[in-house]
Amino acid sequence: MQGRHLLLATVMAASGFAVQAAGGSAEAAKGKISACIGCHGIPGYRTSFPDVYAVPKLGGQHPEYIVRALQAYKAGERAHPSMQGIAASLSDEDMADLAAYYGGAR
Repeated sequence: MQGRHLLLATVMAASGFAVQAAGGSAEAAKGKISACIGCHGIPGYRTSFPDVYAVPKLGGQHPEYIVRALQAYKAGERAHPSMQGIAASLSDEDMADLAAYYGGAR
């Protein structure tokens, strides 16, 4: 498992994106999760916009992955209207805090 974490970090670093999840505060994120829990906080939730799909579970995800995904939504590299809108409003600190919170949740 340790090798996977190293590989993930290496790939993200090579892609040119800053990964700041290590500096995030799970405590600070508690005041920032309201936009997340409506979809990601419901076990087995399926959304119908823009297409029907299962909403991924965030709890337990690697913090670096969460930051990278949010950065990609904000940059328009990942296409999902709701997530792009939410990510556009997040600062780097917000992303790191959310990643710390969800990375530690199971």
